[in-house]
Amino acid sequence: MASSTPPPHWSLTTTKPYQNHHFHHHPNHQTHHPNHRQGVHHHQWTSLKRPPPRNAAKPPPGPTTSGTTSTIPSFPSLSSLPPSTKSELSADFSGRRSTRFVSKMHFGRPKNAVASRHTSSAEEVLHLAIRHRTDDNSHIDSLLLNFQHKLSGTDDYTFLLRELGNRGEYLMAIQCFEFAVRREKRRNEQGKLASTMISVLGRLGKVDLARKVFDTAVGEGYGNTVYAYSALISAYAKSGCCDEAIEVFETMKRCNLKPNLVTYNALIDACGKGGAGFDLASEIFDEMLANGVQPDRITFNSLLAVCSGAGLWETARNLFNEMVYRGIEQDIYTYNTLLDAACSGGQMDVAFEIMSEMPTKNILPNEVTYSIMIRGCAKAGRLDKALSLFNEMKFAGINLDRVSYNTLLAIYASLGRFDVALSVGNEMESMGIKKDVVTYNALLDGYGKQGKYNQVKELFREMKAERLSPNLLTYSTLISVYSKGGLYREAMEVYNEFKRKGLKADVVFYSKLIDALCKKGLVESSALLLDEMTEKGIQPNVVTYNSIINAFGQSATGECPDGIIESQVQSPPSTFLREEYAEDDKIIRIFEELAAENSYHSKQDNRVRQEISCVLGVFQKMHNLRIKPNVVTFSAILNACSRCNSFEEASMLLEELRLFDNQVYGVAHGLLMGQRENVWMQALSLFDEVKQMDSSTASAFYNALTDMLWHFGQRQGAQLVVLEGKQRHVWENTWSDSCLDLHLMSSGAARAMVHAWLLNIRSVVFEGHELPKLLSILTGWGKHSKVVGDGTLKRAIETLLVGMGAPFRVAQSNIGRFTSTGTLVTAWLRELGTLKVLILQDDRTQTGTATLELRPRLQTIPL
Repeated sequence: MASSTPPPHWSLTTTKPYQNHHFHHHPNHQTHHPNHRQGVHHHQWTSLKRPPPRNAAKPPPGPTTSGTTSTIPSFPSLSSLPPSTKSELSADFSGRRSTRFVSKMHFGRPKNAVASRHTSSAEEVLHLAIRHRTDDNSHIDSLLLNFQHKLSGTDDYTFLLRELGNRGEYLMAIQCFEFAVRREKRRNEQGKLASTMISVLGRLGKVDLARKVFDTAVGEGYGNTVYAYSALISAYAKSGCCDEAIEVFETMKRCNLKPNLVTYNALIDACGKGGAGFDLASEIFDEMLANGVQPDRITFNSLLAVCSGAGLWETARNLFNEMVYRGIEQDIYTYNTLLDAACSGGQMDVAFEIMSEMPTKNILPNEVTYSIMIRGCAKAGRLDKALSLFNEMKFAGINLDRVSYNTLLAIYASLGRFDVALSVGNEMESMGIKKDVVTYNALLDGYGKQGKYNQVKELFREMKAERLSPNLLTYSTLISVYSKGGLYREAMEVYNEFKRKGLKADVVFYSKLIDALCKKGLVESSALLLDEMTEKGIQPNVVTYNSIINAFGQSATGECPDGIIESQVQSPPSTFLREEYAEDDKIIRIFEELAAENSYHSKQDNRVRQEISCVLGVFQKMHNLRIKPNVVTFSAILNACSRCNSFEEASMLLEELRLFDNQVYGVAHGLLMGQRENVWMQALSLFDEVKQMDSSTASAFYNALTDMLWHFGQRQGAQLVVLEGKQRHVWENTWSDSCLDLHLMSSGAARAMVHAWLLNIRSVVFEGHELPKLLSILTGWGKHSKVVGDGTLKRAIETLLVGMGAPFRVAQSNIGRFTSTGTLVTAWLRELGTLKVLILQDDRTQTGTATLELRPRLQTIPL
């Protein structure tokens, strides 16, 4: 078997934020990256392994990308959706994600059989105790008194404690424990009873009672054991109380008790369920190895769970390989947790490959496997594959559970297919699964996205009639829906109800509200709420900041919303909405101003200048809170640059942001300034890192960068960027000799690509080759535009083609397609003036730094 000797060195390396998304084709394959500046830290799990003994068995291979991928049939109605729509739909599944998600999904899974030495008398007591139970459990003492001479000591009593716990009868179990401890005189046996009782209460989430049992046991002299401490640590872990678990662990060491494998496993589990992060878990693992305690499958499964909660795919992959190297057998929990890490890290293609390899290890996917994959696809906007997985799940004979039904219903509701969503709900109830708060939340969000506000109100009333208490997500969804629709009075009413319920706002609540205001272009109001949530001790996440940055340049104008919205914002809200806490509540004040139309009359003078200060301030807050910007943040910044009024404003913004990350923003600034020779190698390194992201994130990055360059006249730079993107297969099926597909591209990227494609065709012509009979440029027809067939991308490409005199015309059979014959295109390409219009030029190539008028107006950002 493989050597169990731990590697001589385990370390955490320092890398850039983009470097945690690589998936190697072989477990031992290493990828080397250039050194980056210090100061931005992201931990990866690495190990320097000694070669295994010469006669050691070769470990089974870990998950690789070389296996056969799962074949998932496509849904035409979904696969044809534009990326912007898919991105919006995926937002439904990108809210708060508990690090305990996978553990909860595995709750109730079959546990390893433990040999029991209890007697038949113990089973008889259990049967009678359950059969004749009373509200006050007064019968348990007399029952135990009658059987005390037949019960065989600790083994029988621990059996009773566990089985009563399995049935949820924790009060009866406590009485049984107290009875047994009083009659047991041996300290070590009393300690076993205490450890069992603490474990039972911990498993039931009764951590306060578990602590009382522990404190009593320690005080009476039989609880100062490794087993009692380990049981309490495990109890805290199961409730996600990481700080308390660590405190118990430190106390244990001060008492000169040596932690064992169970102790360390429980502590690592606490890191995952308490959201402590991988850094702490790795420190515990290092200490475990240093003390000579060898890890087992539970250790690695717990470490993988920490990674899945934090989205650390690369670290999880390395952990899995280390598990294989040590010869530790994997189980269904191992694979499901690895899959969850891949999905949360945006590695959906890799996740499908891992899933396809599971049967080769005699591990069959179960309902948890499918639920993880379906949630991952939905979050990534790959809704066609999510729906296909449901069909595959049914075909495999795996029953849908409540989580599966709610996810399926949420997908159809997001698509606006409410007839199907409601039929899913009916099927769910016919299977004996009642609609719950999650079901209604999905429907509320779906109807809200479609602007069906009357149905939203009716659903909310129906939910209350069913005696389902709205939760925090319900209220945040409703406030977000109404705010995005401009129904600020309704949003304020819901918020007041939320306050009356005594609920506390969390990061998801604020993030949804901030995002809703940002969608309306209300950057300054969003920034106020950002300050309020931090003042209340609620730490924003990177998604919150990305929403504000992405709203830059989209400020509300003097135009009022139309239709139903306009009729509801013409008069100030009635006084009954103002309650005693409203004067100090920024949310109420913001809604009042919006409802009274104050925001629509704000002056536009100096607005961009103010918003640049706002964006820089947002970045400063992110830096202070040590929240790492991600590639979505970068894309949002580039989109914000494209909305600047002038080149000077955009270059100033990027130059200021170079103080935070010179590699990322230095590349963008250098390309914008025309300094390609100085930054291109650094740009190529950045492109390589972005390619490790999922395809939608990577394409968003390229689209944003090329849009900015094209918008400010850096046309040749934009073309070089899109060609690099094409070479890295960022956009699928970009071009062939006869067709150019621009569906997934932004306006700037698409126009740069048209020039590159036509230049390529021209080289084919001048090499003496004949073009295909028909050439096509696909743009899509903008089905989400106000005017059918008048998509933004289509109009931009049509203007470009007409401007250069290209013989392409809109196809009669497809308004999102431009066509021309090969003969006409060949004749046009041979014309003397064609080459001149095809070759792109940059507006500026200076290497110096421009003097910016706005700089004195901005405060210096200290780092």
